[in-house]
Amino acid sequence: MVRELYENAKRGIDTRQNLSALRSAVKDDAQMNDLFELVEDDIESMKSFLGSDDAKVRKNAALLMGELDMSDFTQALVDGYKKESQLFVRSAYLEALKGYDIEEYLPYFKERIDELSHAEITPENRKHVDEEMKALTELVISCEGIVRHKFKGFGRLDGEVEGILIANRLNMDVTKKQLEENGVKVLPFKGGVRFTTDNISFLGKVRTYSDVLFVIPGSSACEFEPETAAKMLAESGLVKLLNRLHRGEKNQPFYFRVELKSTLDMEKKGKFVRRFSGELERQSRRTLINSASDYEIELRLIENKEHKLNMLLKLYTIEDERFSYFKKHIAASIKPVNAALLVELAKEYMVPDAQVLDPFCGVGTMLIERQKVVKANTSYGLDISGEAIAGAKVNTEAAEQIVHYVNRDFFTFEHEYLFDEIFTDMPFAMNDKVTLELDNIYKRFFICANRHLTAEGRIIMYSRNPQMAVRYSKNSAYRVVKRFVISEKNNAELIIFEHEA
Repeated sequence: MVRELYENAKRGIDTRQNLSALRSAVKDDAQMNDLFELVEDDIESMKSFLGSDDAKVRKNAALLMGELDMSDFTQALVDGYKKESQLFVRSAYLEALKGYDIEEYLPYFKERIDELSHAEITPENRKHVDEEMKALTELVISCEGIVRHKFKGFGRLDGEVEGILIANRLNMDVTKKQLEENGVKVLPFKGGVRFTTDNISFLGKVRTYSDVLFVIPGSSACEFEPETAAKMLAESGLVKLLNRLHRGEKNQPFYFRVELKSTLDMEKKGKFVRRFSGELERQSRRTLINSASDYEIELRLIENKEHKLNMLLKLYTIEDERFSYFKKHIAASIKPVNAALLVELAKEYMVPDAQVLDPFCGVGTMLIERQKVVKANTSYGLDISGEAIAGAKVNTEAAEQIVHYVNRDFFTFEHEYLFDEIFTDMPFAMNDKVTLELDNIYKRFFICANRHLTAEGRIIMYSRNPQMAVRYSKNSAYRVVKRFVISEKNNAELIIFEHEA
């Protein structure tokens, strides 16, 4: 198939269509190898397509050369790009050159970026200029990388910053309380925990938020239109805020990506982001440069109920070390930030210096997070998965803690003394579990808990099947002390049990 398409293209038979078909065919590795062997002995024929009068033939040929990744094509692609008169084809040459050694051509490409930065933009050429500029930027970055700014925002700042911590929406008071304990002012807000402070060192101490977004000074909800949004950001205090929080060389640009949260479909989202990014580069005079592969900041654009855009800033320059111990995980692993939330909610029900058992410990996250807040005497973790136990040992060592892990089924486990607490994330329905199996697990769990807990012992359980848990707890003479809803969507709750008096 590949040979026929290639030979017909060389003979001038439906060249454009045959090259397009070749691009589709070589997505298969075997057919790519076939084409490589054909072209390897016929380099000049492939290069000749770049001289075609048909712009789409030149475009398809350039992209095929990029797929083939043969150094023989480097000069031909660079020369073709320099001569190309059709704007919609130019970015194809640059895309093709991404896999090539183009270091000697970098001065030319950088000069071209400067030319485009000062080029007149019209409605007719905007799309293609943006495409070419983006492709040039990515090409240079792929060769040189980016010069990263160093975050210097921890410690006292010269003025306040405002931000939002993304936290579990049903339990945001937990995070609010921790901020207030750290002397941080909390502002009214429904979509997260909004704060203002002149010292953001607390970010490393609070463990119950999943993300931090900064409010951009001088920005407000604006029309859902890419050029309008870009103009507002360029004229806002964004760059000033970035410079306050980072250390870098004078005029060193910040590289950004865009995350658009909207009801638009994927195609329209992509079109919006491309237009917004290109315009923001122009309006900021490339103080802000779009890079999808290597970036320091994220501009998060969020469509609100009035079909307007709220714009927030995420910094990838902040090193989040809170969960650096989490080196190993399995499919069922609880996220550390979720485990941290469970610990904070259950904190008042935990006993210091307790003997603690996690019968379904996975990679150890629950026990590790518990130990960070309420110190246990001895902790044991059980799991039937050898992979999970091995991961738990790695994570616990990284957390500089001591937990005794045993590759054993809880229902056959024996121990010489009783435990004060069971703290666990219960198994839940994945592809290999059905309701009947889970029902049996919950039934047996409470029976076994009676064997392993002291009379005053408590069960602190995270469950996606709380109805089962409550039903079977009664059969084994446990009562519910407290229930916290964690996720309505996943029917997830944290439940505290203790023996009935």
